[in-house]
Amino acid sequence: MARRRLSAVVMTHPRRRAAAEKLALSAPCGLLRVVMDPDPSGTPSVLRTALAAWSAIEDGATHQLVVQDDMVLSESFFDRVQHAIEELPDAALALFALWDSRNGAAVRLGAMAGARWVGAVNEYFPCVAIVLPRRFADGFVAYGRQRLGGWPDDILMHRYLSAHDVPRYVAVPNLAEHEDRGSISGNAFRGPRRSVCFVPQDRPGKEGETLTGLTVLPFFKHGVAQCAVRVPGPGPQRWLYLDTAQYLRGAGLPAALLRPPGAAAEADVKGTWLTALAMGFEAARTGRAAPPAASEAFAEAVATIGPGGISNASTQEHLARRREPLAEVARRALSAGRQAAAEARTRPRRPGGLVWRGAATPLGEHLARRLADRGEPSAAVIDLTRLHGAERMVTVHPQGDPVPYTLGVGELYGPGCSRRTPIGRMVWDALRSHPVVAEGDPDAEVHPVYVNDLADAIEAVLRARPDDHDIAVVAGKPCTAAALAQAVQGAVRPVPVRAVPDAEPGWHTPAGAPRPPGWTPATGLARGLHSFAQWLAYEGVLSESD
Repeated sequence: MARRRLSAVVMTHPRRRAAAEKLALSAPCGLLRVVMDPDPSGTPSVLRTALAAWSAIEDGATHQLVVQDDMVLSESFFDRVQHAIEELPDAALALFALWDSRNGAAVRLGAMAGARWVGAVNEYFPCVAIVLPRRFADGFVAYGRQRLGGWPDDILMHRYLSAHDVPRYVAVPNLAEHEDRGSISGNAFRGPRRSVCFVPQDRPGKEGETLTGLTVLPFFKHGVAQCAVRVPGPGPQRWLYLDTAQYLRGAGLPAALLRPPGAAAEADVKGTWLTALAMGFEAARTGRAAPPAASEAFAEAVATIGPGGISNASTQEHLARRREPLAEVARRALSAGRQAAAEARTRPRRPGGLVWRGAATPLGEHLARRLADRGEPSAAVIDLTRLHGAERMVTVHPQGDPVPYTLGVGELYGPGCSRRTPIGRMVWDALRSHPVVAEGDPDAEVHPVYVNDLADAIEAVLRARPDDHDIAVVAGKPCTAAALAQAVQGAVRPVPVRAVPDAEPGWHTPAGAPRPPGWTPATGLARGLHSFAQWLAYEGVLSESD
């Protein structure tokens, strides 16, 4: 078989030309060429420059490598890339993944299994250092030119590669690290953006060893431990987005194990503990052996769990101080998770007692999973068929009760919800770097209700069986429409807010009624909006046509 030939460029903007040229000079034999933004005075656009970079593939090359100008390359970068395109010639190869991402979570599980490449998951496909076979590089140029001014290049890359069934892998360990010099494209608000697992001295070899088919991805992001869990069954892949504590409770782990040892654990300790606990549990549940203690890739992947999880609100100095203490927390939690998996096999899961109507939707899947993982307190029929209509209500009919409960719901948002709701439209705009449109009276009262909080309200009603059968599921304290727009701007992306006072957004507030006994919304607005944005970008866009 003929040797694959690599063409390679570093993409940049004139303001960072010196950095790009320095990176190009570090490559052997002038392999890296510099490609400039074709319209440097225009609106900043990574996609515009990326399309120029993909178009610059050399005659006779079988693969194109594109690297952004703020990357540091490993010592064996080009050797590993060359070996990889020989072993995986038809695949898209991401050479970097962020430490708080789902693809980063996949890299960690790959490092645990001793793999060299791990299958990318349903998220954006990292484009800061990436290799494509020639036909897909050409195809993405045509695809991207029709979509300028919309989604970022990494989300478009994921959609393009998925639509064409291109195998997608992420390097274990990563072959490049991000230098955080500032962001021309407006990503600086995200905090330090570092690799999940960068080992500069990693040597090439065994590039055909891959890990695919992951179904549970524990990750720590924005201070919250989360799990992406694949929905089983035929058809397109779908993922649920769960709190890690919820996932582990549903898997049978005792509540005491979900708390880190020691009193008054800090928030970063709690998030690191839960994430590593789930990693150890998942690795043992699926029969993956722990790698040798000397695995530098594994050690580095574990050490970035905690810093990545708090990077959005931390300085480089604070992250450096917390790295080793949090790494020790992660190592202990991994061991505890493995032990818990062995014990959980002996605990039969209680059969569910809920019957759902109108739940064959992404929203219904999230609500049903939330209640299942919390233990499904009693037998009942839950009817969601009127949740999306003008009434916006859920009917809960406990077994043996002659009268069902009617739960009027405020403005529902979160994983599973539509981007066509008033809150959904705001989040959708911010995701695509468009101004957030604040429709109608800026002082109008809005009662946002996060999906998990609705599930908890249903559970509260089933447990308490209150005398009043008309229940209002609303926020304890409403916010104004203007405050909601500002919250979207802060939680999703710092874009402008544009007021449209003549529009009618259709805010809904249930009629006055008692709230579920003992129930208080547990999800802060910022956290809920961020989770909603993630779901819309990676899952929600697939469930609704334009």
